[in-house]
Amino acid sequence: MAASVRRIKLGTQGLEVSAQGLGCMGMSAFYGPPKSEEEMIPLIHHAINCGITFLDTSDVYGPHTNEILIGKALKGGWREKVELATKFGVKFSDGKGSVHGDPAYVRAACEGSLKRLDMDCIDLYYQHRIDTKVPIEITMGELKKLVEEGKIKYIGLSEASASTIRRAHAVHPISAVQLEWSLWTRDVEKDIIPTCRELGIGIVAYSPLGRGFLSTGPKITEKFSEADYRQHFPRFKPENVEHNKHIFERVCEIAARKGCTPAQLALAWVHHQGDDVCPIPGTTKIENLNQNIGALSVKLSPEDMAGLETLASDDSVKGDRYGGLSPSWMNSETPPLSSWKPE
Repeated sequence: MAASVRRIKLGTQGLEVSAQGLGCMGMSAFYGPPKSEEEMIPLIHHAINCGITFLDTSDVYGPHTNEILIGKALKGGWREKVELATKFGVKFSDGKGSVHGDPAYVRAACEGSLKRLDMDCIDLYYQHRIDTKVPIEITMGELKKLVEEGKIKYIGLSEASASTIRRAHAVHPISAVQLEWSLWTRDVEKDIIPTCRELGIGIVAYSPLGRGFLSTGPKITEKFSEADYRQHFPRFKPENVEHNKHIFERVCEIAARKGCTPAQLALAWVHHQGDDVCPIPGTTKIENLNQNIGALSVKLSPEDMAGLETLASDDSVKGDRYGGLSPSWMNSETPPLSSWKPE
């Protein structure tokens, strides 16, 4: 099965990853109660053995427990087989998120992640969300130092605006930008994707299955536990689900014609965006992981792509992605460098 997962280059700095990654968040946080190490470590090993070697975590997943899980899973020779991405910048307190990008925080966060992962170097280190109080040049300056010190190999940004990406890239090359991209989230196609391509930056698509909606449809909302953050997102509110279900129904119809599952079709659509795009669907079940890998062999014609894009245009989905979360949660700008006054 490993041969079916091709390799791609992310950015122009030398980072090479499996064309599909594994998002590890749901193993520990946000989508219900955390799963046991006894279940998740074999899943991670199965993914690696199948050729899914690009693992995605963050210090805020848990918080901290997902990095610890990944660190344990990569003991005993597994570390050398993977490209590991983790992130910094988000803290949750009393259910509210805050974002931090000042140099002291960047360094402390990196040291903390290295300790929890029990490793000497992080392959790809993302700023998870953009601190709208700190010029991106200041954050990038500290990240550049961490590269020079050998603590991280490559730098990434997540949910940054096109102008923030440009400013960051001018300080040190960005290897990857992580963003939400799927059949029901397409706003990034206007200027962020073209900016990444102009600058030679790889694109990592999180939630490529629409947080499960494109694989399960409206009935996914019946399975949400009290610990599942998705119940708070506007798109999963009953009145919006009723509207959005037509996208899932059409995906099901096209998938039936193609002889694949709705999830495989939705993932294949992302894969067909280009060889600089790596989706990172998350799962806690081996059968779903195997199904996701199957998406790599689904072939879509230009007519298939056009049909999918017509049914899922940017304005056809009801409900915001995040609702009332922090203003720095999506495609964020930072203040000009001239405004920076370190404390």
